[in-house]
Amino acid sequence: MSFRRFIDMAAQRGDLIVIDTPVHTTYEAANVAHALDGRPVLFNHIQDYPGWRLCAGVCADRRNFSMDLGVPVPDLLHHLSRAVANPVTPPVVDSAPCQEVVVEAVDLNQLPILLHLPQDGGHYIASNVVIINDPELGRNMCYHRLLRLDGKRFAARIVENRGTYNAMQKTPGDLPVAICIGVSLGVHLAASMSPSPGVDELAVAQALSPTPLVKCLTNDLYVPAEAEIVLEGRITQQFYSEGPFMDLTETMDITRMQPIIEIDLMTHRRDPIFHVLLPGGLEHKLLMGMPKEPTIFNAVNEVTRCTGVNITPGGTSWLHAVVQIDKQGPDDGRRAIEAAFRGHGSLKHVWVVDSDVDIYDPAQVEWALATRFQADRDLYVYANQPGSSLDPSGSHVPGRKSLTAKMGLDCTIPWDADRAKYERGEYGRVDLSRYL
Repeated sequence: MSFRRFIDMAAQRGDLIVIDTPVHTTYEAANVAHALDGRPVLFNHIQDYPGWRLCAGVCADRRNFSMDLGVPVPDLLHHLSRAVANPVTPPVVDSAPCQEVVVEAVDLNQLPILLHLPQDGGHYIASNVVIINDPELGRNMCYHRLLRLDGKRFAARIVENRGTYNAMQKTPGDLPVAICIGVSLGVHLAASMSPSPGVDELAVAQALSPTPLVKCLTNDLYVPAEAEIVLEGRITQQFYSEGPFMDLTETMDITRMQPIIEIDLMTHRRDPIFHVLLPGGLEHKLLMGMPKEPTIFNAVNEVTRCTGVNITPGGTSWLHAVVQIDKQGPDDGRRAIEAAFRGHGSLKHVWVVDSDVDIYDPAQVEWALATRFQADRDLYVYANQPGSSLDPSGSHVPGRKSLTAKMGLDCTIPWDADRAKYERGEYGRVDLSRYL
């Protein structure tokens, strides 16, 4: 369903928080959204921006993805995995809600772009998905945070040696771009999933949930037809100092020289809703982490039977994972640990548990660590491994891959043990209405 339709559904479910008090884009909106992190919040009145609304928190809970995609929470992992393996070409429409209003005289200062923190380099958009076309590999969709420079330009954080960066190296002159704000939860997930080069993320989005596209008005790119806002422009050969900005780990990312994007045209829906994604918040974490769970799941399934994966918010939804397996042999715990690190190269610490442990309950994971783990037998440490540039405790040298120590904890029942010794007693279920 569309971004707007999800907001309506969240309201019907009683989850949406509606704020009618006017809020300012400098710190105030971000502070209020952060205080309510985990719930979708709709701001109906933005000071100095009449006609605009803000919404935050739509991607902050797995239940929201479950409702949007029509898939139970435990099945989300399998739904994502199937979508990446079986992308579906999205349909194209001739007219679309995202082009109801066309603004030729673009002034980015008229958009309610937030200043989140006093440490920030300026007013940033973090919720947008960016669509480009690689001359060799075809369409690519991903995230690039955008620092507003003036009425026409952004500085974009474009990570080296990845999709957009590589397409820029192949393109003489400017690279056409479409920046989409207020897209469906399925589109957000697809943009986060980093499939193999050449796999169209919008086709992954279509496999997750219907995602019709429409052609841009100033270039040959296609965008989600139900997006709230689309900015059409070009990634130029010019650079500007971008940063600092809070990253996934809730620490401030450094300042770098980054490409400038010039905007040529803006289209949007009537009564537009601007999606606000808080850096370091639950939306940021879940959109980064949850799409990596299928890659870990697939890698572990190559060595044993994997029954679940949870990349945990306490590990910034990037550095920590709990992997659930149904052991098939005595070395499966260790093999699952090593496979998990292959499945997500930025992973730093992983717990492997049996299928009777709820991987979404930290108390149950800690219980498995307390009752099934022995450090001299079940702890695996790997020094000087390729790690995440987001980890401030790692070793970072400009121009080189970050290094870190990685740790795996095998919290499964030993293969040759008496299982009855390790299993929990289970109380019977009762109907409390008979007693209370």
